[in-house]
Amino acid sequence: MGHARVNIADLQDIACQLVNNGKGILAMDESNGTCDKRFVSAGIPAAPDARRLWRDLILTTPSLGACISGVILYDETIHQTRADGTPFLKILGAAGILPGIKVDAGIKDLALFPRETITEGLDGLRGRLNHYREMGARFAKWRAVMTIADDLPSWGCIDANAHALARYAALCQEAGLVPIVEPEILMTGTHTLEQCQAATERVLPSVFAALRAQRVVLEGIILKPGMVLPGLDNPEQKSAVEIAATTIASLRRVVPASVAGIAFLSGGQTGELACARLNEMTRAARLPWPLTFSFARAIQFPALPIWNGQGGNIALAQEALLRRARRAQAAVRGEYDAELELI
Repeated sequence: MGHARVNIADLQDIACQLVNNGKGILAMDESNGTCDKRFVSAGIPAAPDARRLWRDLILTTPSLGACISGVILYDETIHQTRADGTPFLKILGAAGILPGIKVDAGIKDLALFPRETITEGLDGLRGRLNHYREMGARFAKWRAVMTIADDLPSWGCIDANAHALARYAALCQEAGLVPIVEPEILMTGTHTLEQCQAATERVLPSVFAALRAQRVVLEGIILKPGMVLPGLDNPEQKSAVEIAATTIASLRRVVPASVAGIAFLSGGQTGELACARLNEMTRAARLPWPLTFSFARAIQFPALPIWNGQGGNIALAQEALLRRARRAQAAVRGEYDAELELI
C-alpha cells in the first residue's frame, strides 16, 4: 500500500500557529465519563445535553481566540452542534481557533506490570485520523501515563508507551495532522523533585528514540509534558523558581531543539500554581523551542461551579473562563503576576 508523503511545511505551519503566537491550547477533551464525574462533584446532573451545554459555553466565550490558539476536543464534541444547529467546528473557525481531537482510547493495565498502564487505541487509528482531518481537525492528542514510585516507571512501561506514542505520531503526520505527544508523569505520590527529574530524563529520551525510529518529523510535533514537580503528598513543596529551573534543565538535556514547541499540561495543578510556574519558565533566556500551555482544569475552573448547569450563569462563567485563559497567556509572555489573582 502506498501513502502520500508527509507535507512537512503544512505540519510546521499548523504547529507554529499553535505555539508561536503567545497563545496556548485549551484541553477540553475529557471523556464523557470524566466530564460526568466533574458535573456530579459540582452538583450538576450528568446528562448528554448538560455536556453539550457546557462545551457550548466554553466554545462561545467571547474573545477566547485572543488567547487560545487551539482546542482539543473529544469525539462526541467534534460532532456536536449548538441548539440552533451551528456546528461547534464552525464556531471555532469563526474565532480563529484551530480544532484538535483526542484520539487515544484510554489507559488500561499493562500486562505483567502491576501498577502500570498502557494507552490503547492504535487499532483502526488511520481511518479515524483521516475522518477527523476531513471534518476539519488540524492536530491530535494521545496521552500516555506513568507513575513514580521506588521502582517505577519501569523500562518495560516506558518502552511500551513510547512505542505507542511514536506509532500514533507517525499515523497523524501521514494524515496531515500535527501530533501532540503527551507522556504524562503523574503528580500523585510522595516522590521528591529529584525523583521526578530522574523519571523525566528517563522517559523523554525513550519517547524521542521511538519517534525517530518511526520516522516522525520532530519539526511537526508538539511535546506536552508535565512540569518537574515533587509529588502532591510530599511535604517538601518547591517554589515556582525552583520548579522552573529544574524543569528547564531537564528539557534542555533531553528534548531536541528541532521540536516545534512544548505545551505544558497542568496535571491537576491549580490555575494559579500552573501559571506562576510557567511564567518563570518562559522568562528563562534563549530556549530552543517556544513554551506555552495546554491546560484543562486550570482554565475550566472555576467556570464550572459558577455555571452550575444554569443558563442564567453563562455570562459569569464565561468571564471566569476567559480570566483564567488570559492569565495563562500572561504566563506564556512572562507577564504573569500573582497580584493578577486579586483583581
